[in-house]
Amino acid sequence: MNDQWNAFVDQEIKLVPTGEGALDGRTFAVKDVFSIKGYTSSAGNPDWLRTHEPAEETADSIRKLLDAGAALTGTLQTDELMYSLNGENAHYGTPVNPKAPDRIPGGSSSGSAAAAAAGLVDFAIGTDTGGSVRIPSSYCGLYGIRPTHGAVDISGVIPLAKSFDTVGWMAQDLNLLAQAGDVLLPASDKKNPFQRILIEEEAWALPDTETKAALRRLLPAAEKQTTHVEHVRVAEEGLAAWTEVFRTIQALEIWEEHGSWITKEQPVFGPGIAERFQMAGTLKKAECQGQLHKRKDIQQRMDELLKDDALLIIPTAPGPAPLLNLHGEAAEQYRAKTMQLTCIAGLAGLPQITLPLTEAGGLPVGLSVIAGRHQDRRLIQWASAFVQACSGEEVKG
Repeated sequence: MNDQWNAFVDQEIKLVPTGEGALDGRTFAVKDVFSIKGYTSSAGNPDWLRTHEPAEETADSIRKLLDAGAALTGTLQTDELMYSLNGENAHYGTPVNPKAPDRIPGGSSSGSAAAAAAGLVDFAIGTDTGGSVRIPSSYCGLYGIRPTHGAVDISGVIPLAKSFDTVGWMAQDLNLLAQAGDVLLPASDKKNPFQRILIEEEAWALPDTETKAALRRLLPAAEKQTTHVEHVRVAEEGLAAWTEVFRTIQALEIWEEHGSWITKEQPVFGPGIAERFQMAGTLKKAECQGQLHKRKDIQQRMDELLKDDALLIIPTAPGPAPLLNLHGEAAEQYRAKTMQLTCIAGLAGLPQITLPLTEAGGLPVGLSVIAGRHQDRRLIQWASAFVQACSGEEVKG
């Protein structure tokens, strides 16, 4: 296969199915942070590759997919140590966004999004800590899901910030996304439909005008799925304050996980990544107790708001994928808005699905739906009905 999209790290890594099931005949590839027996993951950085040994076991999530009949066909590019939302890698290059080649693919699961959007694989596996499946899915026009934190076994995956890290996946086809979920997600005993649709007002103020208009045109179809629609503001102190809570706790956990290695090996990081690791190294847990307590409050607030009968609808990103090589104040402002959207599910540990149902300026933009804790399967089922309502026809499978 000619990888004109720079999506793959290694296309020679092949694992054949070990069983039969819902994913018979399907192909997938994984972000280069998943353990594959006998292979060393790069985590997007040459110094990481140089200083680590081959894995002794294959990650549990990969084994489950192989057992269900899928075949693994390679490893995929990532931002350095997964610490970015852009997908631009100073060492290995930037995967091409198949839907907008002059724009970033989004990160850190950049190769996963590029491979799925280009049709190089049927579906792709990534990780999502601060938006790293949701954002590239939105930019590349894919269905993508970040599951409830802890719902999918993340053993055998290089961590970034463990209390936020999740295994996520993306595909062009919602039915296939659901089939992968049937393999990876625990069973759910909840069968009742969602009763309430919540529209997060501050989140809807963040996108650009064209993106907001395009996404708002989808809301009537969602509102028809229920009898109760309510406009809410989940963050009394503002989503910018929630972003700061997320950013601080994430950085603390990142330095706890990787600080010793960084101090010892002095790895070379690209622009943006280097500064974030430098910032992480300055934080002291004892000085951040307020942020840790705040996260508990946020989790309780979101659990109470959503329970098992409500869905929160927000834009996935502030707009389409930014242009390549965007730096400076404009890039930081866009990142800040993006994290205000992604931090809601991240802080609360909740499942979020992004749906590629519309465009702004001819470019993909995603609509996101967040459900209560461990409502992942019901969320995907609801999304399927919603997509059918939007299109007026069966979702292709």
